[in-house]
Amino acid sequence: MPLNYRKIGDLIQLVDERNKELKVNKLLGLSISKQFIPSVANTVGTNMRNYKIIRKNQFACSIMQVRRDKKMPVALLKDFDEAIISQAYPVFEVKDEEEILPEYLMMWMSRSEFDRHACFLAVGGVRGSLEWKDFCNMELPIPSIEKQREIVQEYNTIVNRIKLNEQLNKKLEETAQALYKHWFVDFEFPNKNGQPYKSSAGKMVWNEELGKEIPDGWSQVYLHDIVEYNTDRIKIKELHKGNYVSTENMIANRGGIKIASSLPRAISVSKFNINQILISNIRPYFKKIWLSNFLGGCSNDILCFKPKKNYPPLFVYYLLEQDIFFDYIMQSAKGTKMPRGDKKWIMKYHFALPPKAVLKHFESIIHTINERMTLCKKSLIPLNLLGELILSKMSKPQTQKQVLTI
Repeated sequence: MPLNYRKIGDLIQLVDERNKELKVNKLLGLSISKQFIPSVANTVGTNMRNYKIIRKNQFACSIMQVRRDKKMPVALLKDFDEAIISQAYPVFEVKDEEEILPEYLMMWMSRSEFDRHACFLAVGGVRGSLEWKDFCNMELPIPSIEKQREIVQEYNTIVNRIKLNEQLNKKLEETAQALYKHWFVDFEFPNKNGQPYKSSAGKMVWNEELGKEIPDGWSQVYLHDIVEYNTDRIKIKELHKGNYVSTENMIANRGGIKIASSLPRAISVSKFNINQILISNIRPYFKKIWLSNFLGGCSNDILCFKPKKNYPPLFVYYLLEQDIFFDYIMQSAKGTKMPRGDKKWIMKYHFALPPKAVLKHFESIIHTINERMTLCKKSLIPLNLLGELILSKMSKPQTQKQVLTI
């Protein structure tokens, strides 16, 4: 074993502090993207005294189903002084922060190479779990603490820029969502005089199938009336990591996509074109959706919607990114661990369709907002690549040099 490599187990220790006095009520979950998230678990009637307390600079992880998910969920608590998590998650901390920084260890466990190694070590069977002792036997390079601080600072500079960019993009996304809701849910689109339709006494008519009033002149349609599934194929040799999309490199909660970690071993995959809407059909509740702005290929787990003629792609995108649509998909989803939506059922989704003039007006306004969002997302690509480059260089800590000048 190289002298600068140490076993993870030599550097960490388990922590098992329970919420016996119920003093902590901030409940967090753990995501596959290696982040803490607000828990959505139903805790009614649950004895919260058994939940584990996790404190700032401590880790929580899941060693279950690592092979299935091809990732080991693990996160470092930084945003709160303390919280509680499920007792099923091991909690650990570094023994000596003068030997290894918690942030440096978290960086190492964020590497795709780490997840591949964890997946390899995971035992067989349905769950594909990683044994704790095997996790502890995994090794990482330990440079000097000064070098660790330098690496962490460099990486955090990139991460903070990404966060600022994502915050701006979120504001733009919220603006677009609010506009869609104002026009097509609240029916306050501009009338001929530029006034909000419904509150200006616009005529509303009852629609029996939708079970509600809709503006006069609107029609009730099904999703298959305005889109179709794209069934074209593209050869793998025409793709690269930047234009291949799978459920793994789609970002939850309408976050778009990131660079793929690898390409599949196949001759061809499904093809998508510009202005088509891609949705991950595995665990639809993650709300992974993206409006394509280039040509590429995607896995079979991705639904690719092609808007029919005269139906603006941006309208279709905002129609499909609504919570109500993902809830509809889940009504037909099959499977407990990894539910998938039923493609025929999805096409039966029905809604109120406005006249073409209203669609055209909406498209002209939303196009400007979408262009700004596209620029934001494009600027994330080089930032993410720089972050991955820093992580990849951690395996050679003694020769690592600055990759970015700020």
